[in-house]
Amino acid sequence: MTSEQTLTPVTGEAIEEALLSFLTERVKTTVASDQDLFKSGLVSSMFAMQLVVHLEECYDIAIIGPELKLDNFRTVQAMTGLVLRLRGAADDV
Repeated sequence: MTSEQTLTPVTGEAIEEALLSFLTERVKTTVASDQDLFKSGLVSSMFAMQLVVHLEECYDIAIIGPELKLDNFRTVQAMTGLVLRLRGAADDV
């Protein structure tokens, strides 16, 4: 059995839970999945770049070009959708 066969599929729920945990730990406050992280002042442009790196490393994706827009990082729901979309694109290759 290869390591690929033993991996648990990544679900939207699992991504959302992991992101909420990561954000709560980093910003030291509870974050809602639909909360606008920029409007609330919880995420700075520097921290947004850390989010990009975190998502890329955790989910083996590359966030480049048009995917680097603020709307993809505005909420946990948006980031979850981004990860699922990019992972789906990688599966199609």
